[in-house]
Amino acid sequence: MTRFYPREQLLFRWAVYVLGLLVMSLGIALIIRADLGASPWDVLHIGLNMQFGLTIGTWTIIMGFFMLITATMLTKEWPQTGAYLNMVLVGVFVDIHLLLISTPAGIAPQSAMLVTGILMMGFGIGIYICPRCGAGPRDSFMLAVSERTGMTVSRVRGLMELTVLGAGWFLGGPVFIGTILFSLTIGHVTGKSLAFCQGWMDRRMERGITVENIH
Repeated sequence: MTRFYPREQLLFRWAVYVLGLLVMSLGIALIIRADLGASPWDVLHIGLNMQFGLTIGTWTIIMGFFMLITATMLTKEWPQTGAYLNMVLVGVFVDIHLLLISTPAGIAPQSAMLVTGILMMGFGIGIYICPRCGAGPRDSFMLAVSERTGMTVSRVRGLMELTVLGAGWFLGGPVFIGTILFSLTIGHVTGKSLAFCQGWMDRRMERGITVENIH
């Protein structure tokens, strides 16, 4: 059943969405600055930065734009507004965070930064998904490929991660223990985060609808 939210709740959903992107971007920056290996996509973004210049955030936007265009051609449908906001804001937020964060000295604080980054990235993903404002560029591409090829989402996602990781490593991106730890844990962290955030958001929306009906 379609739910129609009053303007205040619509604004609230978008505020939560942007907050999630901000938190996720902080997690990305922490992982990068920990200097113990980045996530597969950021291995690619860093490799492109090393070879061709431009900022890591800029490459995040460029690759996101490529993913959206490809997904649009595959599905013949324009992505939701949230996909475009995701593409632009994550790149901008990542660059801002990277300017404010430096790599700590010593393996212990670097490890702590890495783990914190993974937790924050997973939590941020849960926050930005729960308002249902639209999938990000990479998720849009993943769903489009799955729909066109018949492959499972998990298989498409795995092939995407391996492809960009290989390309990023070839370009000189940082593949290390953090890359392995991220790959092994981000799905679990995101799953827990999404369940919590989605439950909270649904309760918040239902409570708002109830109040609206009372008055």
